[in-house]
Amino acid sequence: MDDIMDGHDPIEDAVDRWTSRTEAKDYEAKVSGYRGYIRLKWLFILGSIVLAATASIYALSIGADYVTFMDAMEVVWNHLTGNPGDMATNKDEYAVWFIRRPSVCCGLLAGAGLAAAGAVMQSILRNPLADPYTTGISSGASFGASLAMGFGLSIASTAYAVVTNAFIFALIPMAVIVLVSKARSASPTTMIMAGIAVMYIFNAATTLIKLFVDPESLSAIYAWSVGSIDIAGKGIAGWDAVTAMFFFVAIGVAILIALSRKLNVVSTGDESAKALGVDSGQIRIISLLVVSFLAAGVVSFTGLIGFIGLVCPHIARIFVGSDNRYLIPASAAFGAALLIISDIIGKSIFYPTTVQVGVITAFIGGPLFLYLIIRQKKEAWR
Repeated sequence: MDDIMDGHDPIEDAVDRWTSRTEAKDYEAKVSGYRGYIRLKWLFILGSIVLAATASIYALSIGADYVTFMDAMEVVWNHLTGNPGDMATNKDEYAVWFIRRPSVCCGLLAGAGLAAAGAVMQSILRNPLADPYTTGISSGASFGASLAMGFGLSIASTAYAVVTNAFIFALIPMAVIVLVSKARSASPTTMIMAGIAVMYIFNAATTLIKLFVDPESLSAIYAWSVGSIDIAGKGIAGWDAVTAMFFFVAIGVAILIALSRKLNVVSTGDESAKALGVDSGQIRIISLLVVSFLAAGVVSFTGLIGFIGLVCPHIARIFVGSDNRYLIPASAAFGAALLIISDIIGKSIFYPTTVQVGVITAFIGGPLFLYLIIRQKKEAWR
């Protein structure tokens, strides 16, 4: 009674204390749940990196001269610890470190670059079917490579004729899309339609080249269009190719990760982005430029490797969500692992005959993509 007279109701005080404790527990539970969700994202990224590293060592053991997994691991460990063997007398050392390592590094870079580029394309275009080739990069590269292999027309000479042509012509669709976007609008629809238009033009021109070249050149064009990470088989100095690809992939992925917060805003819609002070059109064009240089830098060395840039972001999105801060590195790590695994399958399934990695990625990517479509049912893609 005295408490009530003093203005303190014991019942109300008890309810307030109970409510405050409940709210504190709910808050702690939500914070703990969020931290667990973030840990799951990083766990997927780290798991993909470990998978890519393990698959890479196994890939080093596969080739014309068989090397066991443990021997390949020993060679890698000896080099990492500064105790390399003699390549002149040890054929395993020579095969693993000198012959196969550049191709494996090429595969890791190609998978990471294409998958990261695909994740960004799907975000800026808000389209689940987008990939690095949506803008016509693949058709432009194919036309440039066909010119070099079919007619010998290239700015560069020797082994880099095909690479140079593929890179230059891969950037032409990007330039067309940027010009069209400046004249009209940098909306997803405009960019996709411009890319499709350029793609059909270059595909028609490439088909025309194939009609007039000799059978040997036609075979070379076909082999290039399938896609391969066998750098030595293309007559290019292995580490020169890896160094060039590393430059494009490392810088490209780093820029895309730096843009990830703005990409998150753009993916919510143009109106929402405008309300938050983000110019969605400008971000799309910048992202397109980065993706084009990144994809062109990969495709010019490997040829057309499909489905990595389309499927890997969807699989990564299942585990890490649509936040580009995690989606881009997760896609890159998983893309590197998937491409190396595909290369292992291609070298093992009909051993000693090698099936090009582009064929394997299509066989793996097609069913995976169908499964993702069925799994998604009628839910809206975000």
